[in-house]
Amino acid sequence: MTEHLFSYGTLQKENVQLDLFGRILKGSKDVLTGYETTVIEITDETFLAKGDGKNQRIAIATNNKADFIEGTVFEVTKEELLHADKYEPPNYKRIEIELESGKKAWIYVTVQ
Repeated sequence: MTEHLFSYGTLQKENVQLDLFGRILKGSKDVLTGYETTVIEITDETFLAKGDGKNQRIAIATNNKADFIEGTVFEVTKEELLHADKYEPPNYKRIEIELESGKKAWIYVTVQ
């Protein structure tokens, strides 16, 4: 069964997709309303060793319909979602949201 994963950051990069999933993901542009991004500093050495940088964007809910994040919604398998879970820093968690297109998708947010 296909899952949807919304990316607004490094998972949109083809080199990251190839390293993580072994393929280029199929996706389309979409928008997440009621959220905005902020930059946080990653201190997890395992994540930093991947070379994606210590300053990463993360989605935060604002519940303001004027706020939005543009990104790409990808089709992935459940197994690939588990790979993505392992890729993200430890203080990120995956939650399900609804995109402007009406698709249900997973995104990563920060754990406070």
